[in-house]
Amino acid sequence: MLNTSSASLSFNIKSILVGATAAIASLSMALPAAAEDFPTRPLNVVVGFGTGGSADRMARMMSGPLSEEVGVPIQVTNRPGAGTQVASNYVLNMPDDGYTVYASTFAPYLTNSILTGDAAFSVDDFSYINFQWFDLDLIAANKDSGYEDLPSLLEAIREESGQVRGAVVQGSAGHLMVRLLLDEAGIPQDNLNLVTYNSGGEARSAVAGGQVDFVSISAQGSEGIREFLTPLAIVSDERIEQWDALPINEALAPMNLEVPILQGSMRGFAVTSEMERQHPERFEKLSSAIQSALARKDVQEQLERNEMGGVWVGPERSNELMRENYQVFEKYAHLLN
Repeated sequence: MLNTSSASLSFNIKSILVGATAAIASLSMALPAAAEDFPTRPLNVVVGFGTGGSADRMARMMSGPLSEEVGVPIQVTNRPGAGTQVASNYVLNMPDDGYTVYASTFAPYLTNSILTGDAAFSVDDFSYINFQWFDLDLIAANKDSGYEDLPSLLEAIREESGQVRGAVVQGSAGHLMVRLLLDEAGIPQDNLNLVTYNSGGEARSAVAGGQVDFVSISAQGSEGIREFLTPLAIVSDERIEQWDALPINEALAPMNLEVPILQGSMRGFAVTSEMERQHPERFEKLSSAIQSALARKDVQEQLERNEMGGVWVGPERSNELMRENYQVFEKYAHLLN
């Protein structure tokens, strides 16, 4: 009797264990794979510019720490062209599974590719995880040009039609700011001999070498030509430590003028908005990984050594900033045509 009961009990326990194991396996299969397994293979970070540029350097510098945070290798590929349209279209045509991440200087280039480049997408087709690197624009004259302040430069453009030469990067915030200044001052756009370049390096070389009288361009990237410049204004509401220049509307006060403060470059990471909609858990994992990487002391030290930004503003604020940038550029886009 005892042996029979023991055998029966053993059988029942085994049955329960088998049943429980099957139930757990069934439950595991029912759970979303994204919540537990993502990522299981390398991520592809697509850069909207060529190698060596600011966005490319940011992506490659961050790829190591991000790889450590997510636990899989990260490969960086460059797809430059058409004001980031090539990269944007590539990312939008990839599966919305979180394995393709977009790294770029989203403002102003993505904005301008939509407003002036006839792009088939919108800023809302992307979900911006974080903008970590912001640039303010600097308006500076060649030190031998004779221009010591912004009003004297603008008055020279007004009075000496076609004689003053300026340099900007095509479609940049600095480009739009120059057009805005002329518009607000009532100076015909044709009075300025404005030369547009495809890269900041070319524009900076032009002003440093005296081929043009002034430049409107990213302040941070201009450290290397500081000795050749007379700063006239910083496109900001307040002074910055790096440059001895008045905030732009303070510089314009003698002329009773005021212009909107245009955000310069905004660099960071994004995915498609459809990816966030379909896989919110994966989006959260990517966001957390970037935030954790930027919180690391070693990462911040490396960013600082390479003169790169490394702030965390998060998805909500990043998306707000992108839409605000688009609205400002949309209002004044006609000045760039």
